[in-house]
Amino acid sequence: MHPAIAIDGPAASGKSTVAKRIAERLGYTFINTGAMYRAITWYALQQGINPQDTSAVIELLKSIPLKFGKEGSQSIVICDGSILKEQLTLPEVNDNVSVIAAIPEVRALLVDKQREYNLCEPVVMEGRDIGTVVFPNTKFKYFVTASEEVRAARRAAEGLTDSIAERDKKDSSRAASPLTQAKDARLVDTSDMNIDQVVDLITQDIQSKLA
Repeated sequence: MHPAIAIDGPAASGKSTVAKRIAERLGYTFINTGAMYRAITWYALQQGINPQDTSAVIELLKSIPLKFGKEGSQSIVICDGSILKEQLTLPEVNDNVSVIAAIPEVRALLVDKQREYNLCEPVVMEGRDIGTVVFPNTKFKYFVTASEEVRAARRAAEGLTDSIAERDKKDSSRAASPLTQAKDARLVDTSDMNIDQVVDLITQDIQSKLA
């Protein structure tokens, strides 16, 4: 297997930015798993499906026209030939993605898609269950977090108003692959660190393990 760097953490912890920067430094492919769950959420809403209607969402998975590919060194989601971008951060998607992500069948489908990336190349993958479910055997595991106050401020700076506390509760209490720190993951608290410091810390640890 190629190296798989697992970066997990709660909403607005900075894990996406950190993972992207680490991938750039190492020359690996960055995989944003959150975008994959957001894509299914967006498409379900487009089809008029209530995210709370689990049976309807599961049925939708059989014919959903989403493709998961790459553009340059980053993962992308394509729907009917178009790359999904701003659609993935719409308020209605923010409000419902945790509900969709809690459905076991959705997670099973996307975990398979996520592992496919690593069959061909080394990846830096961020999410909430990468080190515990997607790549439980990788030796490169990091749990990136920050205080609730810092994360709420980061969300506000992005123009997002969803509740950090509510997101944490949903992600940590769901039955399927709840947000949790893998026992062998290194905890990285970014509350008092800038992005460069976090990226330096994790990159140096990865390089020492590769050596």
